Amino acid sequence: MTEENERTDRVNDRLTLIQKTDGITFGTDALLLAGYIGKGYTKGLELGSGSGILSLLLLTRGKVQTVTALEVQEDYADLTAKNAEINGLSDRLSPRLCDVRDFIPAQNESYDLVFTNPPYMKRGTGYENPAERKNIARREIHGTIDDFLSAAGRALNYGGTFAAVYRPERLAPLFAAMRTAGIEPKRATFVHADATAPASLVLVEGRRGGGEGLYLTPPLLLFSDREHTEDSPEMKEIDRTGLFPAKYYQNKG
Repeated sequence: MTEENERTDRVNDRLTLIQKTDGITFGTDALLLAGYIGKGYTKGLELGSGSGILSLLLLTRGKVQTVTALEVQEDYADLTAKNAEINGLSDRLSPRLCDVRDFIPAQNESYDLVFTNPPYMKRGTGYENPAERKNIARREIHGTIDDFLSAAGRALNYGGTFAAVYRPERLAPLFAAMRTAGIEPKRATFVHADATAPASLVLVEGRRGGGEGLYLTPPLLLFSDREHTEDSPEMKEIDRTGLFPAKYYQNKG
């Protein structure tokens, strides 16, 4: 089933995941966002599915009933479909080849959850990887953060939840794009490798039509020690339960 440039891995929640060897592979950012999102959603929309791992984790954990997964790269849209099939989730995960800038929901098509691990680098900045798949996943080649949030705003029903993992240095444009799309930031968590390291990721949740009021949670440390040999108690709980500890959900209303 795998092609020459693919490999098969066993990952969290006993999922089998086919990944592109010359593309972005499953990492901490997707794992954390899957844990950050709460339960009880009916229809989810993923903006930029890649291998489909984020949608697969949410479905396996029962956090959402069905997911439509948008992906601009045809081979990755096909990969999402393949991974859904080998994990028995084809009836709940529907890949759609689509640029987020072109996404217009059909009549009566709306979602109570939109989530994304979007490209976080501006086009033309930093070192460009020779693998075009990685450039597309990391850089705003097929849409800026404003484009991703515009798509989220069009898709979310009133009161629906938006969730994303992003880079701390670009938190201001993310919040600005959310508000422009009518999505109010409601919860944010900075992620640090250890207690001495600067934040490397930020997890954000917003609500379409929500009122002002942001809960800045305690920071999440990935490791208990500077040598990174011991997972923090919070990371152990996330790995064990698929959810963040309760203190990261307080003041959510």
